[in-house]
Amino acid sequence: MKNEEFAAAVPAAAGGEAPQVELKASKEFDVRFSEVDLMRVVWHGSYMLYFEDARELFGQKYDLSYQGYIDHGYYAPIVEMTFHYKRPILYGMRPRIDIIYRPAPSAKIVFDYEIRDPKDETLFATGHSVQVFMDMDYQLVWENPPFYLEWKRRWGVDFGM
Repeated sequence: MKNEEFAAAVPAAAGGEAPQVELKASKEFDVRFSEVDLMRVVWHGSYMLYFEDARELFGQKYDLSYQGYIDHGYYAPIVEMTFHYKRPILYGMRPRIDIIYRPAPSAKIVFDYEIRDPKDETLFATGHSVQVFMDMDYQLVWENPPFYLEWKRRWGVDFGM
């Protein structure tokens, strides 16, 4: 992310509060025939794949990728995922998915998701996921790994840690 993009992501502080950073990535995608049911409606299981695609997009944009976790000696399994259906997405539509990072002081990665029609912002679905860290011996890591602390500091989401 370029400096001007980062500056745009950090709104001016209001009322003496610390500035809030919103890390977000978005992309439009095609609904493929293999993702719909007989009614031409996106099958419920496809939404989790859309969320996965969004996490990969976020990782590319903000340098927080699955390969990066492994390179630093960690895994980041999903331990919680929710999905709320609002309106049907039909075959042939081209929706947009937005992924928003939700800072947490603990050793976890939290994302919210929205799938919308880019033409009129109709909300199709929302979601939420939580990932934790495990070491290469599959043991839960309770403290923020050093690379993740550094990543939080770099993006201004470190809660003063």
